[in-house]
Amino acid sequence: MTLLNNHRTRRRRLGVVATAAGLLAALLTAGPAVATPDPGDTPATPDKVSKSTAAEVREAIESGDIPGKDEIVHSDNITHLGNIPKDALPGTNSDLAFQGKYAYAGNYDGFRVFDISNPKAPKTVAQVLCPGSQNDISVSGNLLFLSTDSSRSDNSCNSTSQPATEKSSWEGMKIFDISDKRNPKYVAAVETACGSHTHTLVPERRNVYVYVSSYSPSATFPDCQPPHDGISVIKVPRKAPQKAAVVGFPVIFPGEGPDGGGNPGSPTNPGVSKTTGCHDITVLPSKDLAAGACMGDGILFSIKDPENPKVIDQVQDNVNFAFWHSATFNQKANKVVFTDELGGGGAATCNAAIGPNRGADGIYDIVGKGDKRKLVFKSYYKIPRHQADTENCVAHNGSLIPVKGKDLMVQAWYQGGVSVWDFTNSSKPKEIAYFERGPISTDTLVGGGAWSAYYYNGYIYSNDMVKGFDVLKISDRRTDPAKWIRMSELNVQTQPDYFDWRG
Repeated sequence: MTLLNNHRTRRRRLGVVATAAGLLAALLTAGPAVATPDPGDTPATPDKVSKSTAAEVREAIESGDIPGKDEIVHSDNITHLGNIPKDALPGTNSDLAFQGKYAYAGNYDGFRVFDISNPKAPKTVAQVLCPGSQNDISVSGNLLFLSTDSSRSDNSCNSTSQPATEKSSWEGMKIFDISDKRNPKYVAAVETACGSHTHTLVPERRNVYVYVSSYSPSATFPDCQPPHDGISVIKVPRKAPQKAAVVGFPVIFPGEGPDGGGNPGSPTNPGVSKTTGCHDITVLPSKDLAAGACMGDGILFSIKDPENPKVIDQVQDNVNFAFWHSATFNQKANKVVFTDELGGGGAATCNAAIGPNRGADGIYDIVGKGDKRKLVFKSYYKIPRHQADTENCVAHNGSLIPVKGKDLMVQAWYQGGVSVWDFTNSSKPKEIAYFERGPISTDTLVGGGAWSAYYYNGYIYSNDMVKGFDVLKISDRRTDPAKWIRMSELNVQTQPDYFDWRG
């Protein structure tokens, strides 16, 4: 691990791209190798589009149908308070977590800590160089958790890329002590089968349980063998995190065959991902519930016994869902929003050709009681603005905006920007606010845009893969009551009871 010196960062002016080429070059020369991303949730390799498509993009900009290159546009009820560009970590920005006055921002090359006590002017507190995509991030007490889902030479922060076919390769969970925010210390690592693409915390007083989601096994990978039909459960003692260890691998998709009982994918279900594990899990500890987005399946769990989650219901959508990516409960726990990451986050899917029902959110009501509860599909939601065919855009990470009696959510859509929407009526979701930038390029499909957009203590924070850390403020009578809800900690995949918080 390398703790990088902080540099005072100027706020990014509208339409101006800040660069730090000299600093990045020095880091890349002196530091460890840059992480090698794995498929899924990664920006696509820049891909030239046809001359006719490029001409259509330029025409759409000139006519005002889409914003200009890097131009910022937003609804009247959104204010863009500021942007902090990338600094010492050149990799792709990823997920966010919050604690008190701090925001923790994942990056494929490590993580960054911001002081957000003044949301209009966040300050960098620390930048930690520790390559290992995608560095999905969570915090609990004095512990920070970081996922590694790219095959590395070892578990150190000085590791280099190494093929997963080699037995000595390492992937899994890294744990840091953040009692000193300016000097995080790497204290433990736990290897997990097929790595850790994402993870979810189930915190208790003495221990933190970690549900590790990973997928895509291969007979050629010694540490990622099929069938990979479950999740790894890690138990981390708070007072002795160095004793963290895998305590179980509950099977989520029991069944016959090499891949268990999940969705078989193509050719049985053309265009649908074969289920070989879970992509992301969201827990609602106050209700002993969890929702799993598992490639070709959506899952409802009971987590009364956190070491042994139990499947309550399993659903598929083999018409419009290609890849079940993430899940969000409403506050009453009678609905779940699942997202479909059509194209793996690297494709242009927010256009007329794809339509409103693919690469979208699926809203499901939870009906029944106890272990007889069922997920019942109600509708799809997708941003109502078409994006250019040079912009990767699809449903991605978001969170609730806590307003009693309403189901409101803020969500990232890569280059589709940030959308605030209302699903109080499960059958008629509607957008109420938005923020976005114009395309990064008018002639090349370049991956970028908002990876995560979360509401925390009165503001919306978004981690843009390329442009950096954005702070937004929404002023709307429908969302204003949320300003009174104050959290001491927020990991969105560990959903709190916003109205009975004792953190």
